[in-house]
Amino acid sequence: MTSIYKYIRKFWRDDNELTKRIWINRLVEFRRQPEIHRIYRPTRLDKARRLGWKPLNGIVLLRIRVKKGLRKRKDMPRHVKTVNYYYYRPLDISLRSIAEQRAQRKYSNLEVINSYYVAEDGKYKWYEIIMADPNNPNIYNREEYSWLLYRKNRKRALRGLTPSFKKARKL
Repeated sequence: MTSIYKYIRKFWRDDNELTKRIWINRLVEFRRQPEIHRIYRPTRLDKARRLGWKPLNGIVLLRIRVKKGLRKRKDMPRHVKTVNYYYYRPLDISLRSIAEQRAQRKYSNLEVINSYYVAEDGKYKWYEIIMADPNNPNIYNREEYSWLLYRKNRKRALRGLTPSFKKARKL
């Protein structure tokens, strides 16, 4: 017996005319939304379920838009002339980790569980972040989310303890 998630994964891999039209319409909708947008159902149900999302009160889904490409230097070193200030260099952390950190800063009372890639165009990448409220009884009474109660798991995204950040650091 096969599950519905197998067919959802197949839809994501398909490259036919129907899926292209669906994604063009979705990208138009994504661009009109703010940078951090709360959603109530995951765009990729199969991926969200594998990473820990459940339709519970206390679990929040956010879609975050991150600008692609290289970044400017934070501050100009003393030996660099002003003309050369606009030298672009890659960041050491992934765009997915940046999205998780932005979500953690915006919703400081929630904890990042995991995240996954949704879409991209020429300018942006979109990620969906799964966050949980550790103070919600629906969360702290469940065995699979009990690890959120420990103090060492607070603000994981900002401290580089999420799976995407560990992958970027090759751990």
